[in-house]
Amino acid sequence: MASPKKPRRTAERILETTLQLFNAFGEPNVSTTLISAELHISPGNLYYHFPAKDELVNALFNRYEQELAELLAASDNVRHVEDAWLFLHMLFELIWKYRFLYRDLNDLLFKNRRLETHFQDLLGAKEQAMRQLLSGLHLGGALKMELREAAPTASSMVVVLSYWLSFEYVRNPRRALEPELAGQALLRGAFHVLSLLLPYLEPDSKEHLFQLAGRYQSPPTS
Repeated sequence: MASPKKPRRTAERILETTLQLFNAFGEPNVSTTLISAELHISPGNLYYHFPAKDELVNALFNRYEQELAELLAASDNVRHVEDAWLFLHMLFELIWKYRFLYRDLNDLLFKNRRLETHFQDLLGAKEQAMRQLLSGLHLGGALKMELREAAPTASSMVVVLSYWLSFEYVRNPRRALEPELAGQALLRGAFHVLSLLLPYLEPDSKEHLFQLAGRYQSPPTS
């Protein structure tokens, strides 16, 4: 059996390392020189695969975009609070995986035209998924909501979803986004997105949500 082609293997290593560095230090603070040094390859080898830093950003964004599209499709299956809890937690895990996009979002959108346009599409896809989630919960008997209330509620859910990690960082800049604390941050995020539905949830579903929150959450560590 023929071995994998070296260029493809090297490109994969470059993207994996770049993602780790972007997540750890923020995209503006990571140079191509640092990436090549971390990989123990020459800058020329890096440029052969990705001639510009924006191409690294775009390649990682492409992966995020594809994984997000696959995950958002699961919103069709939400019927109960626990379904919604699991779905949102998976969304937060994906955001965490590519957290550099959200950590430096304004800067990236300003510098990168492709991200500027495509991120708007992602916001629309997220809103559509949240509306589908609300519809599914309604069909499952978990909440009552007028049609005119669904759109603004879905938008509010996307706002919390998109900026939750920034909120956690502001609350605890030194430790909030360290890997050992990330799990609890994501669970808090899932609860706070769903807490927007508290006025509409049926009593049993509301109680179930609080039980889920109590089971999986703990107070933030200072």
